[in-house]
Amino acid sequence: MKQFFHKIMSLAMAFVVLCSTMSFTVNMHYCGDTLVETAIFNKAKGCGMEMEKPSTEGCSITKKNCCNDKQLVIDGQDELKLNFDKLTFEQQQFVASFIYTYINLFEGLDKNVSSYEEYKPPLVVKQIFKIDETYLI
Repeated sequence: MKQFFHKIMSLAMAFVVLCSTMSFTVNMHYCGDTLVETAIFNKAKGCGMEMEKPSTEGCSITKKNCCNDKQLVIDGQDELKLNFDKLTFEQQQFVASFIYTYINLFEGLDKNVSSYEEYKPPLVVKQIFKIDETYLI
């Protein structure tokens, strides 16, 4: 159970790091006041109601386009510390003491010594539940 929980938590933490460092864009296309389409990582196609530009240059009659596009940019975190070149004296002391205690933690535990391995369990002469007259129903 503990190993299963450990695997789930490590996967969740990897997913959190991935999502916090990744940046992406959400494109939204509105036709009037209603949201028609959303797209992540690429441009929204639209509803097909976009107005074409007039072919004549001298035309002064223009209509306002009812469609508009909005873009939401979510930036990821860029301030990750990738190297540890500059450690303070206190940090070096902590790392050295941690490694020393961790190495010496498991020293001498190569074999578990148990004094009960040489002895057999006692034989049961009478059944205890019959002596105490307690029965599970």
